[in-house]
Amino acid sequence: MQTLEQAVRFVRERGFIFFWPIQGIPLPSLWVAVAGDRPVASNQSDPGHITWTWKDRLLGKKRWYYAKVLKRKGTLIGLELAPAFYALSQNYGDPEEDYLEQYREGQLSTEAKQVYEVLLAEGPLHTQLLRKKAGLKNELYRFGKALEELQADFKILPIGVVKAGRWKYAFEYECVHRHYPELLTQARRLSSPEARSQILEAYFRSLGAALLSEVRKLLSWDLEDTLEALEILVAKGRLVSSEDPTPNRAFILAELLAQAKTGIDPATSRPPRRSRPRATR
Repeated sequence: MQTLEQAVRFVRERGFIFFWPIQGIPLPSLWVAVAGDRPVASNQSDPGHITWTWKDRLLGKKRWYYAKVLKRKGTLIGLELAPAFYALSQNYGDPEEDYLEQYREGQLSTEAKQVYEVLLAEGPLHTQLLRKKAGLKNELYRFGKALEELQADFKILPIGVVKAGRWKYAFEYECVHRHYPELLTQARRLSSPEARSQILEAYFRSLGAALLSEVRKLLSWDLEDTLEALEILVAKGRLVSSEDPTPNRAFILAELLAQAKTGIDPATSRPPRRSRPRATR
């Protein structure tokens, strides 16, 4: 992969990927797609770090959805699949009211509530100013955790980079429902099982096969919800399941299994072309 447009297409085709690879979790990442399967370089001049430039350049441009989502790590999501992720968040009705109920039920931290309320009231702010206005000027760790918490639940996301702070580099954050208002309407058309099935189908198209335990490790869904979504895909013929007991039950993409058995490429429905044997003299 050599261009930004190729990167955008890669994210769209995969559905969702990590920005950087995460140890112990098999999922495509933009770093590996560009730099190869090697550790993320500490040297900022490494050619692989063009990924950082691409990510920053597209913040706020609505070419993909970027935030710390899965495992609270940098995640790139294709815009076609973003509504499915949003449908599984805690943003059920009015995003400017729902958070209060979450807070009362202990599902939202005090720091996250403070940060979110500042953005609701004042609009986009960079991290230096946001931390100050949220009353967390001297609480860098707690502020960082609040940002991660709000991103993981699709409440805020970075929309740009500004020259601020000691390093003259800071993310600017905005509320998701204001930056992507269409997500609310799109997400409401999806039931939770449908949303999970869409995400899982993209996941298996990237990996081909995975154990139930690996799926849950990445997505952090309840066992019952995860199995329901997987069984939907099995019933539709998208996946094939092993007979192993939970959590070692394996699932494999049905078309991949068919290809392995028949040697037919599911993308073309034709047997692979064989080279013509050379004539003997």
